[in-house]
Amino acid sequence: MTPIELTAELKKKASNLGFQLTACCPAVTPSGIHQFHEWIERGYAGTMDYLPDRKAAYAHPKHVMPGVRSLLVMAMHYGQGDPADASMGSGKVARYAWGSSDYHDVIHDRLKILKQYHQELVPEGTCRGVVDTAPLCERDFAQMAGLGWIGKNTLLIHLEQGSYFFLSILLSSEELQYDSPQEKDHCGTCTACLDQCPTNAFPEPFVLDATKCISYLTIEHRGVIPDELKPGMGDWVFGCDICQDVCPWNHRGAQSTEKEFAATSRFNRLDLPLLFEMDDEVFRRTFRTTPLWRARRDGILRNAAIALGNQKASRHLDVLRSAAQTESPAVQDACRWAIAQIESVQE
Repeated sequence: MTPIELTAELKKKASNLGFQLTACCPAVTPSGIHQFHEWIERGYAGTMDYLPDRKAAYAHPKHVMPGVRSLLVMAMHYGQGDPADASMGSGKVARYAWGSSDYHDVIHDRLKILKQYHQELVPEGTCRGVVDTAPLCERDFAQMAGLGWIGKNTLLIHLEQGSYFFLSILLSSEELQYDSPQEKDHCGTCTACLDQCPTNAFPEPFVLDATKCISYLTIEHRGVIPDELKPGMGDWVFGCDICQDVCPWNHRGAQSTEKEFAATSRFNRLDLPLLFEMDDEVFRRTFRTTPLWRARRDGILRNAAIALGNQKASRHLDVLRSAAQTESPAVQDACRWAIAQIESVQE
């Protein structure tokens, strides 16, 4: 089977599996590796120690799969539905987590099928499917494959389909037909994403200081959140979509057709007081198969307390005072801060 034929078959199969965008690039050192190293040196990774710990592995895809020659880069849309109306006592969730399933599980299942198909087409070849967890600069490779450009908000943006999609990669030992890279940056003079970030997480265009990013603070960061960042978090409890919502290229983007990613009333917005009523077992049962599990219970309660503090509704004082008795320092700190915010408007 020629590279052209193999590529066509893999792309067709990927499309049938629900990947709306597919493109190929060679397995080489990513073009942005030096910027990645500089980003780590500037401390912008925060407490995400797994990034500097694996820094050397990002230098080439061979560290993920020995013998790799090509990458099939794929994108799958998320965000099916509309944001629920804001209400006092509810908290926002990033649209990638609105559905009933963790995207890792959904995409891994599809990648297993694609991998099996690769083995049928090339029995002597090897391949590996990854989504989000391997030391790969996915956005760099997606740009090299022509799926879009990396915008000022550091996310990959497709000219016609925006940025609301998950990236995944099939690493292959075979030579594929490579697509032309995306050379042009279509952000132009627009700075909407930079201007609208409430925590000023972009020190400059194309650079994200994760330690100030709401998504990092509500998901990856496990400890106490600095007081100066809490007001900017608003009522976000898990993730943040602001820099994507304001991007003009997302006004024309396609939505997901995956039922697992369709917005559910339970996760579109979270009932904040209800979160504090859940014990560990109920929390596990509710969130174990969703992306929200990544933040764990203490993280979600910390974020919920901050959201209630920013809403400044006195009827939530009892909930916060009770939750402040927890053993978690991060939850204690958030509850005490929230109580102070609410009491300040009662004086």
